[in-house]
Amino acid sequence: MNIEQARFNMVEQQIRTWEVLDQSVLDLLFIVKREDFVPTAYRSLAFVDMEIPIGEGQTMMEPKLEARVIQELGLRPNDNVLEIGTGSGYLSALLASRTAKVASIEVFQSLARSAAARLAAAGIGNVEVAVGDAATSPASFVPANQKFDVIVLTGSVPVLPAAHLEYLAVGGRMFAIVGDAPAMKAMLFTKTSESNSTAIELFETVVAPLLNAEQPSRFSF
Repeated sequence: MNIEQARFNMVEQQIRTWEVLDQSVLDLLFIVKREDFVPTAYRSLAFVDMEIPIGEGQTMMEPKLEARVIQELGLRPNDNVLEIGTGSGYLSALLASRTAKVASIEVFQSLARSAAARLAAAGIGNVEVAVGDAATSPASFVPANQKFDVIVLTGSVPVLPAAHLEYLAVGGRMFAIVGDAPAMKAMLFTKTSESNSTAIELFETVVAPLLNAEQPSRFSF
């Protein structure tokens, strides 16, 4: 396989056509090597428009979704980022390449370990990976007074966990995919004051749920 040709095709045929038009984001996809974060058995599928298994029943997002997340967050060099769900470490690497620091929390120890190793091998030193469950709140891992400029939930949630918004700095942005299949919406939340935020619906998609995510009250008959 001609890796660079496959990467070029991914960017031009999958990602650019999915409304990812920020050239700096497209350029980043040539710098951070996606194939280095894909399990060896699936390396030949690194540039295919599909979710790739990474173990523990988890998958990587499609390349176009990863790129769209980076574009929509409007990342800045001084941003501090909180990522809920490290997965393969690839999205962590993209985030870290555009920001000051990424704190990433992964519920599966095996995935956290392999992601940390891949990040180190790629020379990315501004990601700190912790093991634990932060699906409903990062309180066990983050001091109550710490605020982040960016928060990313990498799995879908039926309802947005309000606790995460409390850790967002004023002016900060949070990306989350909210809803139940087949009706999920990618949302961008912006903290406008200590007690208020705005929400913009970006697009519709379906991704695997975040393990142990908060569940809404549901009627039973």
